[in-house]
Amino acid sequence: MKIALPLAMTAIALVAAGCGGGADEAAADGKVTVVASTNVWGSVVAAVGGSSVSVRSLIDDPSADPHSYEDKPEDATLLADAKLVVYNGGGYDDFFTKLAEASGSSAKQIDAFAVSGYADGENEHVWYDFATVKKVAGKVADELGAIDPGNKDTYEANAKAFDGRIDELATKAEAIPDGKVVATEPVAHYLLDTAGLTDVTPPAFSEAIEEETDPPVAALADTSDLIMNKQVVALVNNDQTETSVTKQLTDAAGKADVPVVNVSETLPQGVTDYVEWMTDEIDGLAGAVS
Repeated sequence: MKIALPLAMTAIALVAAGCGGGADEAAADGKVTVVASTNVWGSVVAAVGGSSVSVRSLIDDPSADPHSYEDKPEDATLLADAKLVVYNGGGYDDFFTKLAEASGSSAKQIDAFAVSGYADGENEHVWYDFATVKKVAGKVADELGAIDPGNKDTYEANAKAFDGRIDELATKAEAIPDGKVVATEPVAHYLLDTAGLTDVTPPAFSEAIEEETDPPVAALADTSDLIMNKQVVALVNNDQTETSVTKQLTDAAGKADVPVVNVSETLPQGVTDYVEWMTDEIDGLAGAVS
């Protein structure tokens, strides 16, 4: 699902006039300043950059729906001062690219969806695609190395170690038994594919959710029937976007004793590590399916 948000245009105009800086500059504390659209990509940057980077994520509230985020005046300042910005792309966080452009930022940019190689129109939730996450980590190492050559080897070593941890995640997910699931929205699409789980959510339901419209009555009924008749092993629920529709499905799952596996679009409270987060979600899937 896309995040479409308003811009803090007045604040951006004020900071844009004063921004600048060369590619080899770092923050006053010696750290490279990086801004990410969400704390998911911020956590990937932190894993690669380590103590040599200062990462700020615009969307980092685990209790909020990312799609209702409203930018703040300080966001413009952060972007104007950044040396590297990382965002999801694919139409998911268009607000971020608009903010970056309006701020006049000269920062290097990493578009995760573009890095993924997926065609336009494919599922945009690429932070659940482990191959893409590894590619982004490698790109982060490259860009940080260009900005801060003195730590280039460290960034590359960190990215390599991170890749190894991602490979372990993929192996763990692939060990999950096959089965059919339905999803309140296709956020974890790539993770389900890796796990060998088949998403049998009626297309009309998924398409309506992606377009942020109410699903057709027949599509909602068909989805509910899959749960009530226990034709699926789990309901995969995005717990950051509860609506009357998603509540109807989770209620149906409760009545039918079908496990509900919660997934999210940002890291949970108290979690700052991407691998830790994904491990918990994979464990949740494995527990529901087994």
